[in-house]
Amino acid sequence: MESEAVQKARLAQRAARVLAQIDTPQKNKALAAIADALEQQVDYLLTANRKDMEAAKIRGISEAMLDRLTLTPARIRAMAEGVRQVVQLQDPVGKIVSSWETDGHLKITKVTVPLGVIAIIFESRPNVTVDAAVLCLKSGNACVLRGGSEAIHSNTALVRVIRQGLRAAALPEDGVALLENTDRALVKELLTLRKYVDLAIPRGGAGLIQMVVQTATVPCIETGSGICHVYVDKAADLDMAVRIAENAKVSRPSTCNAMETLLVHKDILQPFLKKLLPVLQKDRVTIRGDREVQACGVMEAATEQDWRTEYNALILSVKTVPSLEAALAHIQQYGTHHSEAIVTTDKKTADLFLQRVDAAAVYVNASTRFTDGFEFGFGAEIGISTQKLHVRGPMGLEALVSYKYRIQGQGQIRL
Repeated sequence: MESEAVQKARLAQRAARVLAQIDTPQKNKALAAIADALEQQVDYLLTANRKDMEAAKIRGISEAMLDRLTLTPARIRAMAEGVRQVVQLQDPVGKIVSSWETDGHLKITKVTVPLGVIAIIFESRPNVTVDAAVLCLKSGNACVLRGGSEAIHSNTALVRVIRQGLRAAALPEDGVALLENTDRALVKELLTLRKYVDLAIPRGGAGLIQMVVQTATVPCIETGSGICHVYVDKAADLDMAVRIAENAKVSRPSTCNAMETLLVHKDILQPFLKKLLPVLQKDRVTIRGDREVQACGVMEAATEQDWRTEYNALILSVKTVPSLEAALAHIQQYGTHHSEAIVTTDKKTADLFLQRVDAAAVYVNASTRFTDGFEFGFGAEIGISTQKLHVRGPMGLEALVSYKYRIQGQGQIRL
């Protein structure tokens, strides 16, 4: 007897063959139907979400994670609006990348095609269910989703609503599937189904990502955990640095693009912290610092483990550095190749930072919180890749296609 993972992956593969052939108007019709269904089923979705919220509170899940789990009428409307925005995006399938004719008069065309079946493993956030489903649909792919057990009722309800939209557009509803059995063994099985699954994408904390990367025998894209840094250089505009540091830490601390470690040049440490600490204290941020930072009024000592920790909470580690080189060395040692920022008015220093930091997104005088598919103009995103093959950074529709070569001849044979 087939497991749920095998059954849903097999049916998804069948659906993927259909989805790969449909045109843009058909895709957009299905997306519009999904957006309408989300708005029509708000009460149903909120009822399901309440079950997850009640269970999460009993389990003592953190406030930051509860926020990621929560659905509201406004958030559901935003989901629907996000789906409609995907309708407006250019279809990534069937685009001619290049074409040429060989000396032997073969006409070769390189054209984009869907990947096939994408397994997406994620935690907590129900909006990922919708983002993943609609981006896969727009790019002609089927998807098998596995969200965290803490969001099982919400995700099950969302997938049922999405499949309702697919039926309304006369498309195979197996193009979007959810593993409803929360047994982790099924996740590991899904990640090894090379016969059916073409790509695996994890979204979540470091533990989840490493489990997927280490387990998967299907191709896998490693997405960020984000130990993101902001380096405040000795030539920084201190007021600008305060605004950037506050935004990078406070605006949404549970996201992977939030700052976890602040690096400050020793020459401006005292005047900068004099401006920053009252702001972060007002924001209820717990600050952990090295000896120099503690001498400026920070009570908690930072440990080696703090430099390696993605808090996803209102906690910030602060380290004093004597130079740009020291900041670069710290980022190289502890960073996760996600997002790194420098605040400086010195163009030479900024250029060196941009050149030497190995990360998917490197900023000068801006918050790391901008590492996001929507902010980059991609529409919704499927994740943020911290590896180098085949995509890096925020992954929009263009990241969900491959290509093939179409060759036309007139009877040529190779001698």
